[in-house]
Amino acid sequence: MNRISTLGFALALLALAAGGAVAVAPKGEAAVDYNFVAQANLGAPFQIASGRIAEEKAATANIRDYAHLMVVSHAPVVDALAAILRREGVTAPPNTLLEGAYDTMIASLKADRAATFDRDYVAGQVDYQKGTAALFRYEIQNGTDPNLKEFAQRTLPKIEDHLQRALKLAKRAEIARASSQ
Repeated sequence: MNRISTLGFALALLALAAGGAVAVAPKGEAAVDYNFVAQANLGAPFQIASGRIAEEKAATANIRDYAHLMVVSHAPVVDALAAILRREGVTAPPNTLLEGAYDTMIASLKADRAATFDRDYVAGQVDYQKGTAALFRYEIQNGTDPNLKEFAQRTLPKIEDHLQRALKLAKRAEIARASSQ
């Protein structure tokens, strides 16, 4: 398993653990909402940063187009979550484990070249989108803050679309790899 895919899998597991108190919520705050904010607050900026790298480094136009979609579609997500946090007077909790994983993935993407970059970026996107979809579904089902639940409900269709696009890219790459052998 490659570096990005391994890290993406770890992030998917981290997202699935959102209900299991990844971070300890301050008194008066629901753990599920606290963890959702901690993870969602870092995820969209990561998608923008990794997308910018892929816009420049991807070997295929399809992957560059997908990366551009990640850049432009996540900026409004960052803004929407920030607006909710400002309105509620809440500061996003730190999530140093997740931040460290994202930093490692960004460094790996910067080091990768050509087909290796494409493979790692797409595999990481599939895993990331699966984990993020699970995180948002968990918030929708178990969250207590109505604004965060509504944000998750509004954003989940975009995440699911991104996952389907990433799966198509992965399938194309798999077909291309098989036909070149």
